[in-house]
Amino acid sequence: MSRHSVQRSGWRGVSLVAITYVYFLIFAQFSFLKRLAELGITNAHLKIVMAAMAAGGILLSLLAVRSIFGSSPRRRLQMALCTCGAAALLTLLPLATGASIIVSFLIGAGLGLLTVTLVTHLHLWLGEGHLLLKVGLGTGFGYLICNFPPLFTGSPNVQAVTAAALCLVGVLAAAKVTIEASTETLPIPLHQISFGLILLCFTALVWLDSAAFFIIQNTPALKGGTWEGTVHLWINGLLHLSAAIASAWLLRRRGLGFVLGLSVLALAFACLLLLDPNQAFLASFFYPLGVSLYSVALVAYPSLLAPAPSPAERARKAGLIYAVAGWFGSAMGIGMGQNLRQVPVAFILLACALVLGPQLIELLCRRGREVATTAAVLLAAFCVHRAILASRPEQHALTQVERGRQVYISEGCINCHSQYVRPHTQDVLIWGPVQTIDELRLELPPLIGNRRQGPDLSEVGGRRSPLWLRAHFYSPLEVSHASFMPSYACLFGAPGSLGDDLIAYMASLRNSGAEQHLVAEQAWTPPAAAVAKANASDGAHLFTSYCATCHNSDGHTRQSWRTSFKRLPPNLATGPWLHLPASDTAEEREIHLARIVKFGIPGSDMPGHEYLSDQDVSSLALWLTQIIVNPDHLASTHTISGEN
Repeated sequence: MSRHSVQRSGWRGVSLVAITYVYFLIFAQFSFLKRLAELGITNAHLKIVMAAMAAGGILLSLLAVRSIFGSSPRRRLQMALCTCGAAALLTLLPLATGASIIVSFLIGAGLGLLTVTLVTHLHLWLGEGHLLLKVGLGTGFGYLICNFPPLFTGSPNVQAVTAAALCLVGVLAAAKVTIEASTETLPIPLHQISFGLILLCFTALVWLDSAAFFIIQNTPALKGGTWEGTVHLWINGLLHLSAAIASAWLLRRRGLGFVLGLSVLALAFACLLLLDPNQAFLASFFYPLGVSLYSVALVAYPSLLAPAPSPAERARKAGLIYAVAGWFGSAMGIGMGQNLRQVPVAFILLACALVLGPQLIELLCRRGREVATTAAVLLAAFCVHRAILASRPEQHALTQVERGRQVYISEGCINCHSQYVRPHTQDVLIWGPVQTIDELRLELPPLIGNRRQGPDLSEVGGRRSPLWLRAHFYSPLEVSHASFMPSYACLFGAPGSLGDDLIAYMASLRNSGAEQHLVAEQAWTPPAAAVAKANASDGAHLFTSYCATCHNSDGHTRQSWRTSFKRLPPNLATGPWLHLPASDTAEEREIHLARIVKFGIPGSDMPGHEYLSDQDVSSLALWLTQIIVNPDHLASTHTISGEN
């Protein structure tokens, strides 16, 4: 390829766009924040440092058009790149707060001068032909480099050195211009819409983007489904590149309004999906599409598409876009993410209305008859639908138990818990009486379950109190040793929450045979073989694992739910032992303790430990009899079935 052909190819312009995006995204908005955290700059000091960057960016974006920076676009661009590179290298030093503010201002100032100078004179480095495609390639490759796993996961120092090296490459790429002017005719879309409205559209898009980015980065569940792992990063990078190329093609074919409309819809959908951490992976598909679609337009509009009779007018428009949309919009989005931890649905709808409004108005003007007909059909369909609903018999509102059953199903509890006591097995003793087939058929749908990774729940309402269930949902490991059930604290909030409904349903799970089953429990005695093998030291270990959380004075569950117990669980080291009659012999006392350990105390918050072996139950009962320090603490007026 000849030297002239190389210059006309526009690789310099593609490189400069990519370098600018990498510096802004991977260093200024990502690495620099991590470096500040390493330096211990947080809270109010961090806000001051980042405000200095925004101030530098806004100031230099608006002043870039002034002649004080020289009349040569090439020298001005190189000056900006040198400033950015030097600021990146300065972050390698052990900066104090004051020095960090100065460096932050330099980063913003360098970026402000760089972005406005580059887009104002971008045609000088883009070569001939396919200008929009080259902008798309520069943007796409910039995002692809940012998602390159070794760079994205590198330390702040590695990212800073990389940013500085790329600035040096940019200085060399800007050393020569490729062509003075292009003969390519570009579309000028949305000429009927004011520059002010386009500025607002870009601001709304950057706002959405920045808020979503901050929320993902600071929410582990969302970050794990979007940016953690090599595969995720490569997918994100390729999505960005594909969307950037598509954006360039759509800008030529369909215009700026169409591209901005697609972008706001993709970002809006991503923000709505981020409200549910389980949808993070799907959000990770729409988010990069929306970002790259508008990012190409953010470069192409002020550099190639905006009506501007002179470079000074083009620079003025570019400065306003990057000062208001870029810096102000980004700051507001980050603030929204910090304070609200989500993008409100009302704001999403407002952004969509702002960006899509002009196109909808134009559609109404050009296709008024078709729109009116469609609206009439939709209105008629709505009226018919309401009439059908009104003609149906009125359905009763769901009870709390019915709502709780729906929560049980939706949360997938059936995947680990059965609701069927298997007849003629050990289930009958430890879980409760067997349901008849007719009783099972009355359930819609039946929740028998085909797996049992956790205990059977057929009679859980008779075996566990509502308080125990609540404590277990909040922190399973605290009340059920070695449980691998996850916490469901997220279901609880205000009174009447999903968690309250679920507890009401669980408390309802008991059948008419529970009283007869209680008689069988009270007649149970530990097998002689298990008693013979009982070991007090094993019992002490079992107490620490299963009982101390409630029955030690500093037990976690005892302290957390202190005011909610029907009766505060006794400190078993000091008593009183309310459920051991004083008249018991040592052997009878051990049997009573074994029954309490195995089956709990009905009507109280004391649960059974049905999953312990008979030998473990006997070992625990043996150890408990040995720690009774004062026989006077035995309450002769209480029985095993009394209050807790």
